[in-house]
Amino acid sequence: MGVYSNILLAVDLSDESDQLIEKTRAIARNNDATVTVLHVIEPLSFAYGGDVPMDLTTVQDQLNEHARNNLAAFTKKLDFPVADQMVLVGHTETEIHRIAEAKNCDLIVVGSHGRHGLALLLGSTANSVLHGAPCDVLAIRIEVTD
Repeated sequence: MGVYSNILLAVDLSDESDQLIEKTRAIARNNDATVTVLHVIEPLSFAYGGDVPMDLTTVQDQLNEHARNNLAAFTKKLDFPVADQMVLVGHTETEIHRIAEAKNCDLIVVGSHGRHGLALLLGSTANSVLHGAPCDVLAIRIEVTD
C-alpha cells in the first residue's frame, strides 16, 4: 500500500469536474488505493430558507436522479475501479467530512476554482472542506471554462 489507501473524491459535477479525473486516477493507481466518489446536493429548502409555500419533494427527487445519472457518467470517465459512488442531500462540507470519517479515508480530493477578490474572501467549498477534515485534503486547481 502507498501513502493513501482510501480516497474520497468529492465532485460538484460541473463541466470542470472532469479536470479532477487524471490526477485522482494517478494518485489512486500509484497508491493502490480504494476510491469513493461523492456528490452532495444542497437541499432546496436551504436555498429558500424553508419558507417555500409548496412541497419541493418531487423537484428534489428529480435533482437527485439527475445527479445519480451524472455521477455514474463521471465515474465511468474516471476509468478506475470505484468502491462506491454516492449522491447525498445535505450541507456539502458536513457530508464530505462525515463520509470521509465513515469510510476511514486518508485523502479527500476536491476541486478549487482559485477565486480572487470577494469570492475568495467569502470562502469556497475546498476551503471549508479543509477546515475540520479528518484527513489530508488535496485541492486541485480547476481552470474555469466559459
